[in-house]
Amino acid sequence: MKANGTYQALLAKYNLAPATNAQVSAALGNKNGSTNNVDTGKTGFSFDWAYFFSLFAQKDFWAATVTVVALSALAWGISVILGMAVALGRQSRHLWVRKTLDIYVWFFRSLPLLVLLIFVYNAPQVIPELRTLVGSPFMAGLIALVLSETAYISEIHRGGLSAVAGGQGEAGRALGLPWGAVQRHILIPQAFRVALPSLGNELVTIIKLTSLVSVISLTEILLVGQRLYTQNFKVLETLAAVALYYVLLVTVFDQALKVFERRLDFRRRGLKTKLASAGTLGALELPVPAPRTSTPHEGEVVIETRSERKSFGQTEVLKGVDLKVHKGEVVAVIGPSGSGKTTMIRTLNAMESIDAGEVLYKGAPVGYKVSSAGLHKPVPDKQMARTRERIGMVFQQFNLFPHKTVLENVAFAPRHLGSALDADVRANALAQLRKVGMDAHADKYPHQLSGGQQQRVAIARALAMSPDVMLFDEPTSALDPELVDEVLQVMTELASEGLTMVVVTHEMRFAREVADWVVFMDQGMVVEEGPAAGIFDHPQRERTQRFLTRVMATS
Repeated sequence: MKANGTYQALLAKYNLAPATNAQVSAALGNKNGSTNNVDTGKTGFSFDWAYFFSLFAQKDFWAATVTVVALSALAWGISVILGMAVALGRQSRHLWVRKTLDIYVWFFRSLPLLVLLIFVYNAPQVIPELRTLVGSPFMAGLIALVLSETAYISEIHRGGLSAVAGGQGEAGRALGLPWGAVQRHILIPQAFRVALPSLGNELVTIIKLTSLVSVISLTEILLVGQRLYTQNFKVLETLAAVALYYVLLVTVFDQALKVFERRLDFRRRGLKTKLASAGTLGALELPVPAPRTSTPHEGEVVIETRSERKSFGQTEVLKGVDLKVHKGEVVAVIGPSGSGKTTMIRTLNAMESIDAGEVLYKGAPVGYKVSSAGLHKPVPDKQMARTRERIGMVFQQFNLFPHKTVLENVAFAPRHLGSALDADVRANALAQLRKVGMDAHADKYPHQLSGGQQQRVAIARALAMSPDVMLFDEPTSALDPELVDEVLQVMTELASEGLTMVVVTHEMRFAREVADWVVFMDQGMVVEEGPAAGIFDHPQRERTQRFLTRVMATS
């Protein structure tokens, strides 16, 4: 009686006609255990292949397949976008944003999807206004999947963002790009490529999870199968067909994602160029420029620091640094490792904030404003970006954008920030590449270049912004010894053209022969400064003498 009641309830739920005695007998067999699936008179089970194959001509199955495709693709696409927003938000400098999103991820990763589906579908009973939004099983299923999957996918994106080299974001900011442009054009494309295999795996998971949406009566593949086998009791044949439908869907999506992944692989895009021009990567031949005749440390002050202080935790790295850089001069900053040279130069364009003192570009604070209480407060991101447009920077590690060609690297910031025509931006980019001897490699990708060539492209990229001053943070320290000269030759020629430069360097020959003014730092302070000849030939401080004696003996 109880079994019959359950059977009748199933029929009522799915609006089905009751099975005939013949159908029941065919499915369950008689008392002797024989079934009408067996045409040989033997006992046991026989798989109904004809019925199985007929299910692939079922319109209901194909309509349900379309529903699953639409639901999966929409849920995945929306979750990928929202997941990236959540991942970026969890890096926010605002504590309340980070904590709110942390709670969201924790909660929806903990909540079973089945519970969430039922809750979302029945939410209009509590809040009737939601009926227009989640009144249909498809919309309720989509919203539940997006809420759940966004939490999981945000973690995938967080891993992708972590995998992108930190210097990529710094390089974008140093070009004067605001935060949003750095994320959109530099970090997100690289992070998405890294995360794509895991995102593809999550799409497969979503396709399979759509089977749970049957609990809220969405007509998807599994529900169609359930309705069939409750009519004819051919459970194994029906579920085998259901499984094959899912396998086919996963296979199609998986192959499509692999094609997409190959298209995003910039190493494949650059392969033909690399093979075709592998023999042309010769050494750079640049003429030695004539010596400069300008008087050092006179004229307009472009950048200066006054009593600049900076600490990392309990360690004070800069202890009241005073520095002036005049228009057209080359200032070389030398000193032992750990003396604060890199920290100091990074404060000149606010890559590092200062704790006290002043950093001024043409008399205006760089990256901060002083409150009435005398405290430093950061300026809005766009204001800082406009200042950085005028202060170019070249890093130790090149930091070229790996997903862009050499020409795209150089033209990127002027195209994004300027109002010039594309043809003019391209012409300017090629001119800068020609200046550093890299115009022949404009269509290559960074991974196809040597270290010295990459650094020359980085110099061209900074020059394309026509900065008032260029900062070089140990530009040759990451290069093999034989590649150092080609970068120093480019910098020497730029110096002879009158470009204002601040160079943190361990290359004493460059500091002595090219720099107009030399600053020696040690333990976070400027120990001694003056014309290059005076510092190298007649140092006044005993600490400077010891440093130069040691480094000149090993150079």
